[in-house]
Amino acid sequence: MTRTSSEKNAAPTAHVQVVPVLELPHGTSNNLEGDDAALAALGYKQEFKRAFKPIEVFGIGFSIIGLFPSISSVLVFALPNGGPVALVWGWAICSFFLMFIALALAELGSSAPTSGGLYYWTWQFATPRWRKVLSWVVGYCNSMGLIAGLASIDWGCAVQLMAAVSIGTNERFVPTTGQTFAVYVALLLCHACVSSMATTVVARLQGVYVALNLLLCVAIIIALPAATPGDFRNKASYVFGGFANSNGWPNGFAFVLSFLAPLWTIGGFDASVHISEEASNARTAVPWAIVSAVGIAGVLGWVINVVVAFCMGTDIENIMGNPIGQPMATILFNSFGRNGTLAVWSIVVFVQFFMGSSILTASSRQMFAFARDRGVPFSHVLSRVNKRTQTPINAVWASAFVGLLLGLLAFAGPSANSAIFSLAITGQYAAFSVPIACRFLGGKKWNPGPFNLGRFGLPVAIVAVAWMTFSVIILAFPTSPGPDAQGMNYMVVVFGGWIILCLIYYYLPVYGGAYWFNGPLMTLEDVDGESQSDAPTTEMDNARRSLNTDEKHAV
Repeated sequence: MTRTSSEKNAAPTAHVQVVPVLELPHGTSNNLEGDDAALAALGYKQEFKRAFKPIEVFGIGFSIIGLFPSISSVLVFALPNGGPVALVWGWAICSFFLMFIALALAELGSSAPTSGGLYYWTWQFATPRWRKVLSWVVGYCNSMGLIAGLASIDWGCAVQLMAAVSIGTNERFVPTTGQTFAVYVALLLCHACVSSMATTVVARLQGVYVALNLLLCVAIIIALPAATPGDFRNKASYVFGGFANSNGWPNGFAFVLSFLAPLWTIGGFDASVHISEEASNARTAVPWAIVSAVGIAGVLGWVINVVVAFCMGTDIENIMGNPIGQPMATILFNSFGRNGTLAVWSIVVFVQFFMGSSILTASSRQMFAFARDRGVPFSHVLSRVNKRTQTPINAVWASAFVGLLLGLLAFAGPSANSAIFSLAITGQYAAFSVPIACRFLGGKKWNPGPFNLGRFGLPVAIVAVAWMTFSVIILAFPTSPGPDAQGMNYMVVVFGGWIILCLIYYYLPVYGGAYWFNGPLMTLEDVDGESQSDAPTTEMDNARRSLNTDEKHAV
């Protein structure tokens, strides 16, 4: 294996042993069982309390998806690009392909459940030549995707709150961007406080989130058709075949652009991976949480979209341009009236608030894990776990702060605001695609966990990566053809700039990550109680925690 001069001089020579899954590194106490042993086999000591039960592992992913509140937030992207056809068939198509992504990630999560997840898997399966830089980029893309998800969720929640005020004042109140941003900042602060609570509290909250989420969905499915006046009820021919296009693209391409709505809604399901070090029976709970969250969201979300399409009327221009300022709130207002809408909408906002706290929890665990492996600035601060709450409080507040900065894009106009939603998807898909592809292209032996697709793993991975590549391409297009500066899609600028900055930081002479980032670091303690976290960290030293059983070297 070829090493750079910086890697050769990084540390004295040391004996290295590659460790297969569930085999503990040499010198480690073997008084470990179950989840702790599985984590130790990956090279990490147990720092969190394993308080998440399987239903709560499912809950954090499902609560981030959010369903009806999420559909409400992104309805503005679906209605102008297909109307009811986009709601019904666009959702069905995306749900089908999203399941391939979920299956591919579930298999990886069962094999090596760790908070670092995606960048850790990239390191394990990529070729020695590329794994450092790929792991680096994936770590930063995953962090950005999750934080952009936080920003888009909280911005959507702020808009929903302002819509409630508008309804309550008979549409006399029209919020400014500054007022909405102030609410957005307040939401970030509240979510940071919630995510800083003890692990047990955060875990138990997931059960509440799941219950309220499902109850809201059932209530909408039953109550909306019952309350909708005849003037706003649509025929089945319109629901399943009606098409609306108000942005100027050809109909077929407009329909494709509507995919932003379901892609953003059913996103963030890697959250279960990032809390795997806080979950019991993680190698089984994590993969099933991912698959079940995506599957239930796909089916239940499709039913909700069909119900909305039946009950929204046909005047899409009025829905989009109503002074209320929120399309779904307008639809509910037409059906329930002012008081009924405020009652339902308060629950929608409440559930959307839960989404924000859950994704900040996942984002903070990703940042903590990357800092633990010295991948971000101020790593020694961000990788600290509060002894009282057993949560990475510093990483929580750092994630919220970056989300605040990202929210400033809203002042650049509606197109820049939509870029936040697109960035959440693009960052995730870039981070998802690399480890899925590396698993088959890196030439490393695959050691499956309890959740294993067997011979179907490769075709599932091919479809997943192809779909994500296609999705990122369509998300780069502006809302309308021939845009001016206000109508540009700034997702390309923001995401491209982020990747460029990551690579500049990596290759920066002397100070760049290429000179000191060496992938996952051991944090185990040896049998004498001494930390191994400061052990030599050359590329060969990191191989001792590799998941591959076919390599054994000495340096």
